[in-house]
Amino acid sequence: MKFRGKSYKNEVSKLEKGKLYSKEEAIKLIKEISNVKFDATVEVAMNLNLDVKKADQQLRGAIVLPKGTGKDVKVLVIAKGDAAKEAKEAGADYVGDTDMIEKIEKENWFSFDTLIASPEMMPMLGKIGKILGPKGLMPNPKTGTVTTNVKQAVLDAKAGKLEYRTDSYGNVHGIIGKVSFSEKDLVENLDAFVKTIIKAKPQTAKGTYIKSISVCATMSPAVKIDQNSFDN
Repeated sequence: MKFRGKSYKNEVSKLEKGKLYSKEEAIKLIKEISNVKFDATVEVAMNLNLDVKKADQQLRGAIVLPKGTGKDVKVLVIAKGDAAKEAKEAGADYVGDTDMIEKIEKENWFSFDTLIASPEMMPMLGKIGKILGPKGLMPNPKTGTVTTNVKQAVLDAKAGKLEYRTDSYGNVHGIIGKVSFSEKDLVENLDAFVKTIIKAKPQTAKGTYIKSISVCATMSPAVKIDQNSFDN
């Protein structure tokens, strides 16, 4: 822990106090100050001026990042018939119906990252909603995980589809790649994520919509970004 403290202070010393960096500068800095011995994950955090107690100001959706997330996503599809066949052909890691639902319920099985379901399977999945919900795995039409086009949903998930939602403080977080990504690819993913959130602004939101934007890598300090750098 003592070494970690010195390392973190050294990383912080490379940041100018109070400065807002351009998105390009911020990504370059993140790559420079990350010194962990593994390929760190890069994340973006946005603090939004939303009253999340109001249903119409709770953001939830998904985006397929242009350069992916760098994560090998394990996909489970709950479907029958042709939909199940399409899921397998699209590269789903696990495909089934009631057998998979029972496996989750009885064996506490969660060897997957994303759960996609065809609409007719939702009543059965609803029975284990209390198990899936807290883990953020319950399929939802808003994120495209409840769909009749199972094939496309699987392809999107494998390509780096990222789900987002506001927390109780109006923050929204998202993985935009790995430190090993090129600066260009990280900037492209960051740009896509931020612009998606901007477009998702609720009509009832008042005042300044975005309070702050920052990026960080695993175990590294956050770098604050000038919002104006997303205007171009």
